[in-house]
Amino acid sequence: MKILDSQGRLFGKVSILDLGAALVILLVLVGIFFFPGTSGSVAQVGTTTKPVEIDLIVRGLNVRDPQQLFEQGLKAGGKTNVIIRNQPHGQIAVKAVKLLPRTTLVPQPDGSVRELPDPRGNLFNTDMLLTLDGKAQITKNGPVIGNSKLKIGVPVELEGFNYNFNSSVIDIRLKD
Repeated sequence: MKILDSQGRLFGKVSILDLGAALVILLVLVGIFFFPGTSGSVAQVGTTTKPVEIDLIVRGLNVRDPQQLFEQGLKAGGKTNVIIRNQPHGQIAVKAVKLLPRTTLVPQPDGSVRELPDPRGNLFNTDMLLTLDGKAQITKNGPVIGNSKLKIGVPVELEGFNYNFNSSVIDIRLKD
């Protein structure tokens, strides 16, 4: 009996093209499942991960009862969802929340300027300072959280059960 007949079939049963296609599919599957390659992207090579503290300032947040916001959602020791430059990062720990007093600059008769409590009485306008505690990859261009560079001035969106508002980074501290 011939190994290869006139129509290109092995032993008269299986086509060589079909056998070649099956062999290619088998090699692809072996390559995917047994040799998946390294995890992570090339950009992460040579970086270290360190804990960081991020200070955020929130100016002019319209909220009826800031204390209720701090008790039910955004509180020290809790977690909040962070979105940096429209890229969701996930949850990050809230280290501290500080309510800032509303003040205004008042010129004095001697020409100096003093900062005094705001007499306008807008009770629904709140300023606060938040400190977040997380981990960042330290690159030569600065810290990276998720896939976003974190620098002073970067807008950060905070989201939780009963809040969603924007803030701005004012300080980044690397911890050892």
